[in-house]
Amino acid sequence: MAIQTAGVVGAGTMGNGIAQAFAVTGIPVVMVDVAQAAVDKGLAIIGKSLERLVAKGKLAEADKAAALARIKGSTRYEDLKGAQLVIEAATENAQIKREILKQVDALLAPDAIIATNTSSISITELAAVTGRADRFVGMHFFNPVPMMALVEITRGLQTSDATHDAVKALAGKLGKSPISVKNSAGFVVNRLLVPMINEAFYVLAEGVATPDDIDAGMKLGCNHPIGPLALADMIGLDVCLAIMEVLHRELGESKYRSCPLLREYVAAGRLGRKTGRGVYSYAK
Repeated sequence: MAIQTAGVVGAGTMGNGIAQAFAVTGIPVVMVDVAQAAVDKGLAIIGKSLERLVAKGKLAEADKAAALARIKGSTRYEDLKGAQLVIEAATENAQIKREILKQVDALLAPDAIIATNTSSISITELAAVTGRADRFVGMHFFNPVPMMALVEITRGLQTSDATHDAVKALAGKLGKSPISVKNSAGFVVNRLLVPMINEAFYVLAEGVATPDDIDAGMKLGCNHPIGPLALADMIGLDVCLAIMEVLHRELGESKYRSCPLLREYVAAGRLGRKTGRGVYSYAK
C-alpha cells in the first residue's frame, strides 16, 4: 500500500515537524490541533523552518511554496477523513492519546492506517482502543524531525506485516532511516537515552558538577554533540519525566526511578526551551 495522503494530530514540536516532512516529500497532509492558535503557531514554525532551508541552499523557493501549499491546518477532526495514514503526535499522556485515537478511528476508512508517535507508551495498549489493531503501528520520529534521520517502527501484538512494511517504506520515502522495534517500554532509543538523562539530574542534584561541566564532560568525554541536561531542555523535562515513569511502571526496576530534582523542575513549570527555563535559561 503506497501512502499518498496523510494526517497529523498535534501541531506542536513533533506534529509540525512530521507535517513538514510529508509536505516536502510531496505528500499532502492535514495537521489538526484543538485550538486555532496552536495550528497557526505550527504553520508559522514550518514556514520559518523552510525559510532556513532556502537560506542554506537546501531547498528552492518554489519548492518551499509548494510544500506549504500541501499542508492544511485545521481544528476539525473531520478533515482527516480522506487520509490513508494518520499519525497521532499529541503529548506523552496515555489517556489523551486514547481519546484522540478513538476519534480518529471512527472517522477513517476501514483500510486506513493509524500510527502513534509515542516515545514510550505500549503500542498494543493504544491499538486496543481502536477497531483496527492490525492496521495500528508506532512511528516514532525524533526531534527536530526535519533534521533527524531515525524513525522507530514499532509493532503492537496484532500489527500486520502489511502495515509494518507500508509504514517502513513510507519512512524511507520521507528520507528517514527506519529501524524495526518490538513493543517494549521506551523502545530502543529512549530505553537507553532517558535513563542517562535522569542520571545526569542525580549528578546535578548531588552537587558532583555544575550543569555546564556535566554537559561538557559528556560532549568532550563521549563525543556527544549535546550534553544530557541541554538535551533534556530540548526534549522537554516533562517528556523526560513521563518516559521515566513509563519505564519504572512497566519494567518495575528501581534503576528507572525518576530523579526528585527532575520531578521538582517539572512541578515548577521549568520544562526547558518551550517554557524559556529548564536546567538552563532561554529568556531573550
